[in-house]
Amino acid sequence: MSVAPDRPTASTLRPTTPQDVRDIVAAAISAEEPLAIEGAGSKRGLGRPVQAARTLSLSAMTGVTLYEPEELVLSARAGTPIAEVETLLDQAGQRLEFEPLDYGPLHGLEPGQGTIGGVVACNLAGPRRLKHGAARDHILGVHAVSGRGEMFKSGGRVVKNVTGYDLSKGLTGSFGTLAVMTDVTLKVLPKTETETTIVLRGLADAAAAGAMAAAMGSSAEASGAAHLPMYVAARVAGGMLGKDAATLIRLEGFGPSVAARSAYLTAAVEKVGAVEHLHGEESRAVWRDVRDARPFVDGTQKPVWRLSVTPTRGHEIVMSLRMQSAIDAFYDWQGGLIWLRMEGAPEAELVRETLRRFGGGHATLVRASDGVRAATAVFQPQLGPLAGLASRLKQQFDPAGVLNPGRMG
Repeated sequence: MSVAPDRPTASTLRPTTPQDVRDIVAAAISAEEPLAIEGAGSKRGLGRPVQAARTLSLSAMTGVTLYEPEELVLSARAGTPIAEVETLLDQAGQRLEFEPLDYGPLHGLEPGQGTIGGVVACNLAGPRRLKHGAARDHILGVHAVSGRGEMFKSGGRVVKNVTGYDLSKGLTGSFGTLAVMTDVTLKVLPKTETETTIVLRGLADAAAAGAMAAAMGSSAEASGAAHLPMYVAARVAGGMLGKDAATLIRLEGFGPSVAARSAYLTAAVEKVGAVEHLHGEESRAVWRDVRDARPFVDGTQKPVWRLSVTPTRGHEIVMSLRMQSAIDAFYDWQGGLIWLRMEGAPEAELVRETLRRFGGGHATLVRASDGVRAATAVFQPQLGPLAGLASRLKQQFDPAGVLNPGRMG
C-alpha cells in the first residue's frame, strides 16, 4: 500500500489510490479501530467531534480525471481542491451551478482549502440553491469504499443517466459516515455573461421578506435573494454596502436580458425603498460573502446556527429569538435560510422550540467549540421513521461503525 509522504504522522493516513483506501478501511474493521474521514480538514468543525484514534485523509488523492466541457461533465479525485476545480471551469466559461460555500473562514481557516469530495459529502450549496438546487442535484456518479471494505461505484459520466436506486445521491450529505468517496462526477453548466444585484436600502426584516418574495415570484428570474440587517451589511465585501440594511436581489444571464429584467424589477421595488445597483465583480464579491457567512467570520467560537425555515416566517423566527436571547442574524434563500450567531451558549432547545412554534424547520449548529458540539444535538433530531431508515442505511453500509463514528449523532 502506498501512502503519500506529506506530513506523515502515526495517526493520519494519506492514501494515494482507491485500493489504498480499501486496504485502510479493511484494516480498521479487522482491528476494530474507527477512522475519522476527511479531505483537507476544512469542515472538521461541522458535526459532532469524531472519536477516532486515526484519520483517513484524502488530501493526497487529487486531480481532475475527466473534463468534457461540451458534455458538461467533470470527474475528479475526492481530495481535489474545490478552488482548483472552479479555476479550471472558469477558464472554460463554466461553473458549478450550486455555488458551493466555503466553511473554512468561519472556522478560523484560510479560504479555498475545501475539497470537491467534502463539498459532496456535506451537500453544500450557496445562494443559487433557490434556483438550481444543492450539490445532490448535480452529482452524476461516485466511486467509493463502504464501511465493509468494499469498493463500489454508482451513477455514470453522462447527464442523462438511469441507474435505479441512486447511491450517489444517497451518499451526498452523509458526512462520510456511510462510505469513503474516492472519485466524484458532477454536472457543470456555462457561467452567465452578466451579473447585476439590485440593492434595496433601509428595509426592516418584515418589509424585506415581502420584497424578496415579490421579486422571486416575478418574471425577473432572480437567482438570489438575501437580506442583511443594519450593521450586518457593513461586514460584507470590505464594507462596500455601508451599515444600513441591504436587501439583495441577484439577476444573471445575457447582457440585454439582465438589463431589461433589472429595469423592470427596479421600477417595481423602488416603491418600497431606495435602490442601488451592483454590477460584475462588485456583485460577485457581495454574494461570495453572503454564501460563506462572512458577517460571522470574527475569530471567535461563538455558536453559529444555520436554520432552514419557511421563507415567509424567517423574520418572525428571528424576532422571537431576539426577544429571548442575544443574537445576530441575516437571511439568504429569500429568507428561508437564516444564519444565526448566538452571543452566549448555543441554546439548542430554545432554537428548536422556536422553529416548532413557527411551523417547523431544521436547525444545524455549524460552529461551536469541540466541547459544546460534543454535548449538543448538532443536527436536527430525526423523527422515528426517518431515524429508523438512517439506522438501517448505516447498518448496511458500515455495520462495524468504523467511518466517522458519532459525526452525525
